[in-house]
Amino acid sequence: MTQRKGKSDAYAAAGVDIDAANRTVNLIKEHARSTFGPKVLSEIGLFGGLFQLSGFDEPVLVSSADGVGTKLKIACALDKHDTIGIDLVNHCVNDILTLGAEPLFFLDYIAMGSLVPEKVETIVRGMAAACREVGCALIGGETAEMPGVYAEGDYDLVGFIVGVVERKNIIDGSQIKAGDAIIGLPSSGLHTNGYSLVRRLFPIERPALDTLYQELGRTLGEELLEPHRCYYSSIKPVLPILKGMAHITGGGIIDNLPRILPRGLAARIERGSWHMPPIFPLIQKRGNIDEGEMYHVFNMGVGMALVCSPENTSKLMGELPEARLIGEVVKHGRGERVRIV
Repeated sequence: MTQRKGKSDAYAAAGVDIDAANRTVNLIKEHARSTFGPKVLSEIGLFGGLFQLSGFDEPVLVSSADGVGTKLKIACALDKHDTIGIDLVNHCVNDILTLGAEPLFFLDYIAMGSLVPEKVETIVRGMAAACREVGCALIGGETAEMPGVYAEGDYDLVGFIVGVVERKNIIDGSQIKAGDAIIGLPSSGLHTNGYSLVRRLFPIERPALDTLYQELGRTLGEELLEPHRCYYSSIKPVLPILKGMAHITGGGIIDNLPRILPRGLAARIERGSWHMPPIFPLIQKRGNIDEGEMYHVFNMGVGMALVCSPENTSKLMGELPEARLIGEVVKHGRGERVRIV
């Protein structure tokens, strides 16, 4: 979190409050420190973060960057910002997990039209909590005040993660064969994808978001702000028997499963083989959306897809009680590489 010093009345008149920036740093630095372990060698306020990498024979660093998309609009409409940082960290952790990596450290970028220190503190508190859950250091970041770029009340949130995996333990899908099992782990809802479509179907304002839907068992706003689930702790023990993992994010099952399949292979997915959260039928009905498009936009209740050999299926599902056998890897002929049957 960049340290800023000094006072400038002219700069404040231009829309940038240096004092607010300094107060923001003071509010968030303890949250960041709460994630530090002995491998973090730097303090908040330096120009960079120092992290000591040790304990590996052939360490391979794994990195990723992502945001939470227009889910931010829901958080802003409800003025509820305590879970959006959780979304960001969990999304990034899941991405590098697909390669077998454990998270090392995380950096954030928060940009606002007008800096509100208390809002930033709430966002960072969520990020720090998610980092602590997986033993990841929130080692630094940047808070930018950008009047004229972001409207009053709006902000953007981006995360950058670095993890590590032993070279011999990289999971890249290259060993996947026809006949391998595809196991699905449930999502907690939309996670962080498809919100631009949702915002076209539902009014994103307080009365609509506060509406209770019987099929959801809660308000629409509560459903849409349900945090993106993190799979690291549950999957870590079974990493040795996995051949591939697909984080089902933007592009849904249709686009994400092929990313780990070797050439000449496809996925056959059995609809109805897992529980689909009621938010998805609600969206489909509300927008009269074709089923194929639903599977192309949303995770449809599968947040992570795992691939393993048939002989390891029982062991894997025994270790992961929520897991469901949702399909298998098949030879690819013509057409789509993911077939929902």
